[in-house]
Amino acid sequence: MPRLRFAPIAAAVALPLLLLAAACGNHDPSEDALPPLPSPTPAGLDPATFVATVDNPYWPMTPGSRWVYRETDADGAEQRVEVTVTEDTRFILGITATVVHDIVLAEDGAVIEDTYDWYAQDRDGNVWYLGEDTKEYEDGKVVSTEGSWEAGVDGAIPGIVMFATPRLDDVYRQEYYAGHAEDAAKVLSLTARAAVPYGSFDAVLQTWDFTPLDLEAHEHKHYARGVGLVLVTDPDGTVREELLTYTPAP
Repeated sequence: MPRLRFAPIAAAVALPLLLLAAACGNHDPSEDALPPLPSPTPAGLDPATFVATVDNPYWPMTPGSRWVYRETDADGAEQRVEVTVTEDTRFILGITATVVHDIVLAEDGAVIEDTYDWYAQDRDGNVWYLGEDTKEYEDGKVVSTEGSWEAGVDGAIPGIVMFATPRLDDVYRQEYYAGHAEDAAKVLSLTARAAVPYGSFDAVLQTWDFTPLDLEAHEHKHYARGVGLVLVTDPDGTVREELLTYTPAP
């Protein structure tokens, strides 16, 4: 899921090694050059340090949980994004990963993108991203699988998508598959607010997500404790992906 959508819309590494140089100040980072990224370090994760359940309060992924979003571009065109935590698992680097299904639908219901993401949480509470199988569609046919990757395959390296305790100005890699998937993020706020159709939230975690593969593709994500991702915008707010419904696991 961390894969960036707005471009514009048409579309054991030790924990300290994932932290990048942090930029200073809290003004809109889209006005700045991207933070410097260090050379990726091959992962050596210890499967014994991972737990069975992803229950980070900013990204609770219990099987059966489901989020539905409305994504609206600057021209008012809408897409529907449905995210479901499945009962399935995938064995990656010796780690049992939770499989999350992410599907993007056009206004007429046609599938635009269909993705399976793989996540796992370590015993400290950090959520790791171990890869994705993604397909883009046009007229019902697969036209691209660009962005697909799996940790440990062809040099791809896992990253952290959510820290157990996010800190202001943390900058971190979420994934690394050279030339294909290189998303990163910076923590902008721990006290942001977000109002979406599902509800209004305080003490929201706000991140700036970006990729060196496309300097125009960057967005702000907003996470509410106990719910997860509630809002995604481009920096000027003309594109919004907002939470319509959230159904926790029974």
